[in-house]
Amino acid sequence: MGILQGQVPFFPSFYAAKWATQGGHQYNGRALTRQEERRPDLLQILGVGFGIAVTVGGTVGVGILRTPGLVAEQLPSVWAIVTIWIVGGVYALLGTISVVELGTMLPSAGGWYVYARHAFGNYGGFTVGWIDWIAQSAALAYLSTAIGEFSVALFPAIPGGVRSVAIGTLVLFAVLHWLGLRSSSWTQNLTSVLKGVALIAFVVVCFLYGRSDAVPSLATAPRISGGLIAVVVAIVVALQSVIITYDGWYTAIYFTEEDKDPTKNLPKSAIGGVLCIIGIYVLVNLALVYTLPLSELAGSTLPAADAAQRIFGGDGGRIIIALSLLSLLSVINAVLLLATRILFAMSRDGLFFSKAAEVNPRGTPLLAMVLTTGSAIVLVASGTFETLIAIASFFFVTIYISGFLALFILRKREPERPRPFRVWGYPWPPLIALVGSVAFLVGSVFGDPRHSAYALVLIAASYPIYIAVTRYAVKRSPAPEDS
Repeated sequence: MGILQGQVPFFPSFYAAKWATQGGHQYNGRALTRQEERRPDLLQILGVGFGIAVTVGGTVGVGILRTPGLVAEQLPSVWAIVTIWIVGGVYALLGTISVVELGTMLPSAGGWYVYARHAFGNYGGFTVGWIDWIAQSAALAYLSTAIGEFSVALFPAIPGGVRSVAIGTLVLFAVLHWLGLRSSSWTQNLTSVLKGVALIAFVVVCFLYGRSDAVPSLATAPRISGGLIAVVVAIVVALQSVIITYDGWYTAIYFTEEDKDPTKNLPKSAIGGVLCIIGIYVLVNLALVYTLPLSELAGSTLPAADAAQRIFGGDGGRIIIALSLLSLLSVINAVLLLATRILFAMSRDGLFFSKAAEVNPRGTPLLAMVLTTGSAIVLVASGTFETLIAIASFFFVTIYISGFLALFILRKREPERPRPFRVWGYPWPPLIALVGSVAFLVGSVFGDPRHSAYALVLIAASYPIYIAVTRYAVKRSPAPEDS
């Protein structure tokens, strides 16, 4: 479809009937000002290719190069290692087909926030948007700092060290996004393809040159030692690491408003992207257990580097550092894109400052992007992102739970609403994903009570912030004008 024509803002199609019947320019029941009617739109130019690229690019990062060692430490069995990665992939797939129904039913920018607001009201939506945006901003700080660390490892003489590289990376991506959705989406497509090709090349090289004499056959793989309780604990700990590595499977839902045909494209891109991720993760793990003895794989902090060093010698570590850098670029681009859409959507709905809902002519919510980038830079400079990263998994799983509950609530409350995609085998996929998410959350509370308490405090802080922000936003918003 290309760039949308005209000066009237693009809004989700499910509001069109309301305009037609009420005869005025409105959004969510609120009359639009003439200034709002003249704002440029989000560009409706994305398709399946971008959806797959942003799903893969926003999920596959350094985690798959590090986590296999943690999993092998808990489950010293080839069968168990491969199975736990498949189980994590099934969880991600069940979550994906559940959220795709919501995404095609409510094709609006903002992701989980949109569904929470529709199901639970303004405050419920604000809380989900608030913790989602905080977690994504912390992720940007963490990812950019990791780029700084890897860059300094490759080039120790970089002026300013890790923080200068991290902040410079965030500024560069902000400039890229200021240039518009076309440039940022093209970057997402390119970096995701390059990352996928690099990981597949790593797998091929491992199978061609990485055979370890100490690798056990599948038939003789050792069993997990210890009693039943020890086995259950090992499985839970390993599964937590795997689920965190799969985080990002939902990324495509943030961009449905910018998709040319979200009702057809979102199922293809979201489900196709997750299937690609499952394939990549399983293949990487098979390559690692083929190349490294289980005793060496278990507990390795960066097993991909150990495997590369076994094959390439002293240059192996540098190769994996370069691969890690490549992996991180596509993740940063995806996270900055989606975090910007969270603030944009909240602002458009009157739950944040209205200026953050303004879009530049190239399709970028400019102030929302600047605020997101700025918050990440502050976190990098202060180093406070480390605590937020420690509680991010709690936030993300809480957000998943809100989405699965929203699906059940909206099925019951609005059975007649058009659903271009319906969950296969409903209610079992969202129910299984919901139970798994609650179990993960309970495990997090008992396994890390300190950071879980921090997370609960930040969630509770959403209420006074919601009151303050919405009162200010309402007070400062211009009075409606006659059309």
